[in-house]
Amino acid sequence: MKPSRVPLFELPDALLHAQELAVKRHAAYKAAKSGDVAAADALAGQLVSSATVAQLAEFLEGRLPDLVPIHALETEGVNEIPAALASALSGLLGLPVNRSFVQLNSVGHTGADGFRRLANQALFSGDVIPGATYLVVDDFVGQGGTLANLIGHIRSQGGEVLCATALTGKPYSAKLAPDRQQIDAVRRKHGRELENWWVQRFGFDFDRLTRSEARYLEKTADADTIRDRIAAAGPEVGAQGLGSG
Repeated sequence: MKPSRVPLFELPDALLHAQELAVKRHAAYKAAKSGDVAAADALAGQLVSSATVAQLAEFLEGRLPDLVPIHALETEGVNEIPAALASALSGLLGLPVNRSFVQLNSVGHTGADGFRRLANQALFSGDVIPGATYLVVDDFVGQGGTLANLIGHIRSQGGEVLCATALTGKPYSAKLAPDRQQIDAVRRKHGRELENWWVQRFGFDFDRLTRSEARYLEKTADADTIRDRIAAAGPEVGAQGLGSG
């Protein structure tokens, strides 16, 4: 099984609520990441940004998408932060929370480098209502691959993802939409052979990369290095056991 990616050229930037250090140094963070619902509610409740909520409200302009929290199994337990953030946003924006989407595999992205994130792609299940609108919620945006895979799962089944929001993340990675010139630069530098290999392994071409993923590949020295590092970083897509993360 491989992820259902779609091109994200027109997707708006993900909206972040707090600085990364403020989240990771919060007293409730580790417990929330490990499955403590009360800790997650406290973390999200204290760090949800009124300015970001106002941005979301302005962007939605009265539309009422389902909030879709990413349900992920970390090494220590189920990460409850996305669900807690979705619950907080539901109360502030009057939006329903849709908990029917589940991440199927454990990818071990927390603290991982770029190649491990690229090698271990998140897979999702959950029925999409064609024509329905969704707003994806996560705890952290690293390279944006997990968000891209959930967005692809929803859009490939006829749903529409309006935008994404996360408690924190790398500000440059909040720009999920790839830059066409950067995609072209990856192709010029590494050649069509690498892209063909990428499609065979992951099921999507370079037009479906996030901006941070494309940047990471463009900065890598050569195609052989990419293939070797991907091979060393994790199993083939779909080979992970059930779980999430």
